[in-house]
Amino acid sequence: MATTLIAELMTRKLETIKSSATAQDAAKRMSDKKISSLVVTDETGIAIGIVTERDLVWRVCVHDASSKHTIVQHIMSSALVTIDADSEIDVAADIMLQNNVRHLLVIQGNDTSKPVGIISPNDFVGYLKDNLDIDEVNARIIESLKDANKDHT
Repeated sequence: MATTLIAELMTRKLETIKSSATAQDAAKRMSDKKISSLVVTDETGIAIGIVTERDLVWRVCVHDASSKHTIVQHIMSSALVTIDADSEIDVAADIMLQNNVRHLLVIQGNDTSKPVGIISPNDFVGYLKDNLDIDEVNARIIESLKDANKDHT
């Protein structure tokens, strides 16, 4: 089997939100776009973090905080976990496991300020479905995982 690079697998369309936006704005954008994360940018458009559905649940809902009054900058993950677009897919899985994250920002070279894509569990599900030699039942199981995550990548 040929080596698969992150650039072949990543989602290229990145949705962003300003760090000064509210958690409610972030939740609405994720819902409208049917995605599970947003790249957080500063006022100049430089990527400074990521906010995910989990951030909204664990840092807003669990604490009964007002999503209208909670600023994205206060709930985002600001240590950007990245991978180079030319890395192999197994490296992405290792980085996700080591850092306990479900989203990796894809960069070109060492420029973390302008990500070129994102890798999420849904990208791995699609890869597995297309590359594993499996029977029909297991193919349907993998497809159901992809469908279940389709609105939450």
